[in-house]
Amino acid sequence: MEKAIEISGLTKNYGKKRGVRDISLVVERGDVFGFLGPNGAGKSTTIRCLLGMLHFEAGEISILGRRTGKEQKEILRNVGYMPSEVMFYPSMTAEKVIKLAADLRGMDCGTEAARLCDRLKVDRKKRISELSLGNRKKVSIVCAMQHKPALLVLDEPTSGLDPLMQEAFFELLMEANHAGATCFLSSHVLTEVRQYCKHAAIIRDGSLVRVDTVENLSKSKLRKIRLAGVNGAPALSEMEEVRKEQDGVSFSYSGDMQEMLAAILALSPKDVLIEEPPLEEMFMQLYQ
Repeated sequence: MEKAIEISGLTKNYGKKRGVRDISLVVERGDVFGFLGPNGAGKSTTIRCLLGMLHFEAGEISILGRRTGKEQKEILRNVGYMPSEVMFYPSMTAEKVIKLAADLRGMDCGTEAARLCDRLKVDRKKRISELSLGNRKKVSIVCAMQHKPALLVLDEPTSGLDPLMQEAFFELLMEANHAGATCFLSSHVLTEVRQYCKHAAIIRDGSLVRVDTVENLSKSKLRKIRLAGVNGAPALSEMEEVRKEQDGVSFSYSGDMQEMLAAILALSPKDVLIEEPPLEEMFMQLYQ
């Protein structure tokens, strides 16, 4: 099956400043793929190389079976891109910006644009200069999706959107995916990635840390444990963040569960709480 995105050995330098080094990943057709990492990790650089906006020193990129650079016009015809920073002509109305985006592709997207505007509650008659960040984001979503592209590349798409519009956006994204579109989603919002993405890559300091299913990335042996009615923590290795509390003790543990349970029972606690750490904490371990 044709891959939506194939990146092999991508390296981009900015002089002495860090770019990206030896990035290799594959996104299958029909996937919803999350791209995660802290600020400055290389997410936007990778995306700009992917779309032919930046020249790179080494590596190869193919999108929808076509080589970046050699078949760029045909690639971009089938891609919808939403940058993290929304920049439009401030004096133009939202309606004219959306039509300009369609005209530049030589396409009539009026029907789909109207549908998307209705779903996102876009005020098409207002000038861009009169719109809030969230409303400019909505215009950007329409521009990216109105031509029904085979691949959507979305860089921090929900920043600035209120919760209702975030929900409306993901409804549209899932509809596009179910219709066959592949989605490449750069995001800082880990709950979004866990809920909507099938696979994800984590990038740090310009290099990929891990590529896996979101289900596997969300798994961790680490547990948060709280014991009530005890004076101290059990004698265990692989304990972290041990804290004395008013009526007991709490700690993090990533070792053998049977050993942990035996050590806890030896203390005869009044109550025991064992839970997974928050999703953010599990991903933070990978970031660090």
